[in-house]
Amino acid sequence: MQKTASSSTLGPEGLDIAQSFFKPIQGASPQSPTSQITKITVVGVGNVGMAIAQTILTQGIADEIALVDVNVDKLRGEMLDLQHAAAFLPRTKISASIDYSNTTGSDLVIVTAGARQITGESRLNLLQRNLALFSKVIPPLAAKSPDTIFLIVSNPVDVLTYVAWKLSGFPSNRVMGSGTNLDSSRFRFLIADHLDLNAQDVQAYIVGEHGDSSVALWSSISVGGVPILSFLERQQIAYEKQTLEKIHKKVVESAYEVISLKGYTSWAIGYSVASLARTILRDQRSIHPVSVLAKGFHGIDGGEPFLSLPAQLGRNGVLGVTNVNLTEEEATQLRVSARTILEVQAQLGI
Repeated sequence: MQKTASSSTLGPEGLDIAQSFFKPIQGASPQSPTSQITKITVVGVGNVGMAIAQTILTQGIADEIALVDVNVDKLRGEMLDLQHAAAFLPRTKISASIDYSNTTGSDLVIVTAGARQITGESRLNLLQRNLALFSKVIPPLAAKSPDTIFLIVSNPVDVLTYVAWKLSGFPSNRVMGSGTNLDSSRFRFLIADHLDLNAQDVQAYIVGEHGDSSVALWSSISVGGVPILSFLERQQIAYEKQTLEKIHKKVVESAYEVISLKGYTSWAIGYSVASLARTILRDQRSIHPVSVLAKGFHGIDGGEPFLSLPAQLGRNGVLGVTNVNLTEEEATQLRVSARTILEVQAQLGI
């Protein structure tokens, strides 16, 4: 599938009029073939994929966005719909293809393709329906863009990030999952809501599985640089562990609630993934809780589980994992989460 005809071919019999419309200044050199163009591929133009593409487009993160999907009509419709907004947005080339031909040379490949989560369905139950799909999707994408970074969003994201790593043959720093980046945003929102302040002033992480066995790192939460639990203890302000657990439970159930109300999640994950794309492509070296190869961290020694840990991201993908101090309880819960994921990975046979 090709992009819509350019206005440069509107002359007689398709004559390219761009050369006539613009006259070069004297002494100008030819355009450099090494000009830096930032290109992002989004695989899957469902609600999540299009929310991501739209957010990336409006924030001016990429010079090119390549859309890929198997549904020809929807794919072309989504491409045209975005192209028609060109007068209101930063200049971005948007293309669409069902055969990956437009993805060549992508700096970042975001994979959202997969079966939609059914109300009440566990993310891990989606695995079998998505595994076969990845076997068809990942290898051609890796072949077209051998130097790209894979960012997996499809659920169950931790296991499918592992699958993408194995199928691509890429080094582990160039394959990551969106993981608990959005869970942590939900966590920060709920804490900020309790304290009546801006969520950006709350530093808090959810780690582990993006799902039921995730771990809330209460011991490292800070507000305006003040460790919140230590502050409560110093001020002799009583709090119940059950209250903390209820907040974490609400984080875990947030996606299910949104799905039950509107049928799917889209906007929050769109902003979450766009923030990751910006950090990676602009080499901002910010810290995000994303799904990475967790072997060797916090006593996770067996197997090769992918789960979320606070990681520094940049132009080379995962630059490193933050050395967060966990309580023994948190570390134990994290290892349980790793075992949950490993049990599923062991059934894959790859």
